[in-house]
Amino acid sequence: MNSLVGQHVLSVDQFDRDTIKEIFTVADQMRPYAKREKRTSVLNGAILGNLFFEPSTRTRVSFGTAFNLLGGFVRETTGIGSSALAKGESLFDTARVLSGYSDIVAMRHPDSGSVAEFAVGSRVPVINGGDGANEHPTQALLDLYTIEKELAYHGGSLDGMHIAMIGDLKYGRTVHSLSKLLTLFKNIRFTLISPTELGMPTKVLDVIENAGHKFHITDSMEGQFDADICYQTRIQEERFPSKEEANKYRGKFRLNQDIYTRHFQSKTVIMHPLPRDSRADANELDNDLNMNPNLAIFRQTDNGVLVRMALFAMTLGVEHLVAKYEHNVPWYKPTE
Repeated sequence: MNSLVGQHVLSVDQFDRDTIKEIFTVADQMRPYAKREKRTSVLNGAILGNLFFEPSTRTRVSFGTAFNLLGGFVRETTGIGSSALAKGESLFDTARVLSGYSDIVAMRHPDSGSVAEFAVGSRVPVINGGDGANEHPTQALLDLYTIEKELAYHGGSLDGMHIAMIGDLKYGRTVHSLSKLLTLFKNIRFTLISPTELGMPTKVLDVIENAGHKFHITDSMEGQFDADICYQTRIQEERFPSKEEANKYRGKFRLNQDIYTRHFQSKTVIMHPLPRDSRADANELDNDLNMNPNLAIFRQTDNGVLVRMALFAMTLGVEHLVAKYEHNVPWYKPTE
């Protein structure tokens, strides 16, 4: 039974294991459409209001692509400066107006809790594309979906896994949301590697501990980590009081092939929510990892389309009709 139809998707707190399993099953069914082997017009005529009031490339385009692949239309607003919010309009008023033009809304905003505030005034379902340093539920879902696929390839499963999270764990909303989702599974081990000042927030650690999982906190990359997943993060410069403050931590926990070989297993999967900061003083994930078969960052981005397609289909109640509105693809599609 679809528990998401007509609902907002605002926080990972609203998911349980059964709902996640349902989302992932629908995401699997979206693969031939995402790969352009088939197309579907199940959302023909439906409109997505893609409202991104904070800079974004992957998430914004991924949401739009996912909706287009289901046959729908996308209308976008980017940047607070180009919207009526710059004129003092409230999120409630913005929601009442723009939801009247849309069948569903995907929204990103720099302030924590802003998307939930917007949802109060919305007349249609709202999906949180990231609200400040708070949450990023769809990123957490695509990360979890990727982890499940990667571990299955190596003969493992989510239950009993070990994840090393590295970098800016204080401001990185992706690790907050992913950590909460992982606590729904059994016997998860967390190794949290960051500068002391950028450690995982206490409220997230409490969720991990209260769910009966173990975590180890360190500010050093020394030693051997038997992690199944290495989840690297970017220094969230935009969340710091100043650029100078962020620069204190830039490049502290770089990962290249040599460091990876010395500290991780040969089968450890490397993940990153992107964008990775490739500037010389940061270089979080070195280009010498690009050909490493365990680098899953681009598989993550591909999986993001699948998961967001699933969320759109389920929220609008058409997940069982996708194949009914299926068509052949008439244009040239190169083989991968």
